Amino acid sequence: MRVLMIAPTSFFNDYGCHVRILEEARALQSLGLQVKIVTYYKGRDLPGLDIVRTPPLPWRSHYEVGSSRHKIAFDLYLSATALVTALRWRPHLLHAHLHEGALIGSVLRMLLRVPLIFDFQGSLTGEMIDHRFLNPDGPWYPLMRRLEVWIDRQPDRILTSTVHGARLLIEAFGAPPERVIPFPDAVNTEIFRPPLPEELPELQRLQEEWGIPRGRRRVIYLGLLAPYQGTDLLLEAAAHVIHQDPQVHFIIMGFPGETFYMARAAALGISAHVTFTGKLPYEHAPIYLRLGELAVAPKMSATEGSGKLLNYMATGLPVVAFDTPVSREFLGRDGYYARLGDAGSLAEWILYALRHPEESVERGRRLRARATAHYSWRTAGQRLLEIYQAVRQGRHLPAWASISPRRGADPSAARKSAREEAGRAAPDSSTRIRKMEE
Repeated sequence: MRVLMIAPTSFFNDYGCHVRILEEARALQSLGLQVKIVTYYKGRDLPGLDIVRTPPLPWRSHYEVGSSRHKIAFDLYLSATALVTALRWRPHLLHAHLHEGALIGSVLRMLLRVPLIFDFQGSLTGEMIDHRFLNPDGPWYPLMRRLEVWIDRQPDRILTSTVHGARLLIEAFGAPPERVIPFPDAVNTEIFRPPLPEELPELQRLQEEWGIPRGRRRVIYLGLLAPYQGTDLLLEAAAHVIHQDPQVHFIIMGFPGETFYMARAAALGISAHVTFTGKLPYEHAPIYLRLGELAVAPKMSATEGSGKLLNYMATGLPVVAFDTPVSREFLGRDGYYARLGDAGSLAEWILYALRHPEESVERGRRLRARATAHYSWRTAGQRLLEIYQAVRQGRHLPAWASISPRRGADPSAARKSAREEAGRAAPDSSTRIRKMEE
């Protein structure tokens, strides 16, 4: 089977949705499928992948992460490149990532008369609001909202990285329930794993290389650095934690804006207790995560997935996260949950986890087992192939792929909730701290 993936991003880059695209392609190739990825002209080529890139824009030599007015031109180039590639290669199925990819795929679907799978990784308008590219109260919001709803109704099937995302599509955007399939992010549990005894010298070398004093208790973050990712709140929480316990050290791995956040850490007086590694190749992420005693996930977006949680879980790390539906879905009862948007609550839970090491280690062990049992790419690849085959043959999908609206769900209320959810406070976590300490 020939699968044409449409990726409206600078693939490969070492974060988020790029990892999902990469691991899906690798899983499908391991099952004997041919996968070709059409993407922007910038990005890192990886061995074993068939990547087709657009020509560069004459007036634009680089591309920023997230929403930008220049993406319109990038997507026009991508549309032309995808059309030429599809006409030459004649794929049996289109697999589009992100809403721009689904829009391009909808046109190709009509021309080629082949099924279209849409890999939904968050609300289009939600992401634009997160990146402060769209004002939810401005004149452009209703138009972009209608475009998003139209795109969501075109594909033959929509894959969502979380069950929460599936319900959001059905209840807030009116996507047909029979087309929406929860297909969670997954993780390579053989690569992301707890450290082995023989790896201790390498971990000590990395610690010395980055100037992290021995004896420090290391809290790890891996991901993009941005307000909607909670980076500002993470540094505020770090300042509170370090004031309470000077033996704690934060290792913040990711990009962009490292210089800005280093200056912010200096202003907070915590530079000696925070290490910024900058951008790390995806291949290096597993060993760096093994440096951590505790992982933190302060992401603020209420609609996007959070694949970093699975990397933490597979590594066997206990996790402190903001209390969101996505965090609850992945971590279950074994996560430590702070009030959404509350740096003080985040700091309290970090301190609690560090002060209760036996409980934290046990939670990390259970999270590792959960990742292995439910979120392995080996299993996910086989499920994706089943979805492809069922769609091409017009068959009903397996029971595990179905989802329906919650009984009594109010679509109008859900639409309002989709706009307000990112700012809604989660349940009081300080109460849970008191109960656990008692």
